[in-house]
Amino acid sequence: MLGDWVVDLAKEMGLRGATLSTGIEGFGHTGRLHSSHFFELADQPTEIRMAITEDESERLFVRLELEEISVFYIKTPIEMGFLGKKTT
Repeated sequence: MLGDWVVDLAKEMGLRGATLSTGIEGFGHTGRLHSSHFFELADQPTEIRMAITEDESERLFVRLELEEISVFYIKTPIEMGFLGKKTT
């Protein structure tokens, strides 16, 4: 699946992390319904979340454009950090 590939790519590129979530049903800008079915998961809605720097984001977008992949994205500035004891 595309989502798995993007998560693997993020890891390969040394990005800070990525989370892949799947949905049961949803629709996109065209109004077409996407849903998971018992035997066919190819049309299942997926979402990938990453907390990455602007530089990492630019590198990822360049790589995705080179692969000629069509994806919808939402990009917002965030503050990120750790509280408490850092785990390895």
